[in-house]
Amino acid sequence: MKKITGLTALAVGIAFAASACSSSTPSTGTASGAPAANVNWATVTNLQAAGGMSALVAAAQKEGHLNAITLPPTWANYGVIMAAFTKQYGIKVNDANPNGSSGDEITAIKNDKTLPSAPDVVDIGLSHAIPNVSLFAPYEVSTWSDIPTALKDPNGAYYGDYGGYITIACNPAAIKGAPCPKSFADLLNPAYTADYKGKVALDGDPTSANAAFSGVWAAALANGGSLDNIQPGVTFFQKLKANGEFTDTQSTESTIEQGSTPISIDWEFNNSQYASDLKSKGINLTVSVPSDGLYAAYYDQAINKNAPDPAAARLWEEFLYSTAVQNDFMGGFARPVEFAALQTAGTLDPTDEANLPTVTGTPTYPTAAQLTTAQGIITANWASAVG
Repeated sequence: MKKITGLTALAVGIAFAASACSSSTPSTGTASGAPAANVNWATVTNLQAAGGMSALVAAAQKEGHLNAITLPPTWANYGVIMAAFTKQYGIKVNDANPNGSSGDEITAIKNDKTLPSAPDVVDIGLSHAIPNVSLFAPYEVSTWSDIPTALKDPNGAYYGDYGGYITIACNPAAIKGAPCPKSFADLLNPAYTADYKGKVALDGDPTSANAAFSGVWAAALANGGSLDNIQPGVTFFQKLKANGEFTDTQSTESTIEQGSTPISIDWEFNNSQYASDLKSKGINLTVSVPSDGLYAAYYDQAINKNAPDPAAARLWEEFLYSTAVQNDFMGGFARPVEFAALQTAGTLDPTDEANLPTVTGTPTYPTAAQLTTAQGIITANWASAVG
């Protein structure tokens, strides 16, 4: 799955809180006329600085395409979003390596440099955004004030877009004799060990996978750990491995359908999407946000400073942060960064909002320093714990 490299985002909960700002939507109509004269779109830092939306649309349409990377169509509704962008503006989206990772995105920027194939934009975990600020072109979208301060670089190098909670999904038909787990405590219940044997999976390896890393941190919070100490999460999975419950098979929609990973610890927007897709195949996947390990995160947007299509890159960001597309993320079971602002403005789509699982409790969030420490612990201890 996309984003298998990168760690969790910072201070995501602010986006779930009330906001005093109301979300505005830039015009999405096509422009007439030529792009504004003498504009170097690679250095434009906001829409107003280059003549507004009409000038941006005209310049982007002249470029004619957008180089995206690692955007699976089933991830956070990106298939719908990319199609809508092309329909609206007539600009083709080239999605390279759709099942790649945040690390792959950064590698592509570094390796492709100024090639026409270089990514115009990236969608990455915070741990890949923070150390790579020098690779990005600062840009503040029109709805910049609707993005919580803690979820964006103050200079506009990167900015949170969508996120979600770690969840536990389960196919009850594949768990005979035991209930589907709804908490991390359930997974260690000795009464269910035999029934869960070989069936509990993460979405990748936590030493390189954002979703898996976040699953381990959620388990730590449920087992006496904290944002300063992820080690109890490693110990938790070590116990699952010793019990024969944990499998190192990466959890995906296909592996859930095939029965090799019927218990999946993953983002809500992945597990909820799988549940929706698999229902038509007779698989009634349950999805629970574990109250004993409440953990949430966001992914970040950024523009490559050497983007071969700098106007299209900026138009794409304006599009993603529009009211319509922020709602579209909820259509893919993800939580938009502008949720609070949309709620204040009364522009949340109730049908899309209904896709989000009910959450009980208050999540906690790491600082950048805590994230770095946790990464070190995982890198040092994971292989010996579950190998």
